[in-house]
Amino acid sequence: MKTILFAGLLSGFALSVAPPTNARPALAPDHTVRLSDDTPAAVKAAIARLYPTARNVKFEKENGDYEAGFKHNGKSMSVVLDVKGTVKETETEIPVSALPAAVRDYVAKQMPGKKIKEAAEIVDANGTKKFEAEVGGKDLMFDTAGKPLQ
Repeated sequence: MKTILFAGLLSGFALSVAPPTNARPALAPDHTVRLSDDTPAAVKAAIARLYPTARNVKFEKENGDYEAGFKHNGKSMSVVLDVKGTVKETETEIPVSALPAAVRDYVAKQMPGKKIKEAAEIVDANGTKKFEAEVGGKDLMFDTAGKPLQ
């Protein structure tokens, strides 16, 4: 009787610690993911695979794609992915001083008295880089040579 009772307790314990069949992708310890109900598993898995140390990931739907926002290596970052988890674009916060000099010169000449509040480096799926400068509540886009983009 003791053997049956012990076996029952052991199997009950095993079931209580088994992962659920709908478990999320493996994430780094204390990795927090905030999910909207419609975030595809492929999107969540891609972020977990590409940025395993990211913390406080927040997913938002954006024009049919999904944007994951988080901190990575001490910088704010966002990644836009399609429903299959393919990265379409990354945006990484950079210091204003890291912008090309031509960007800083353009803002100084075209928007006297206004300062660049935030800056980011954006890289699309093809590896094309551009820069974003927030000035006066607007995001201005520039190519790598510092020329404004429309």
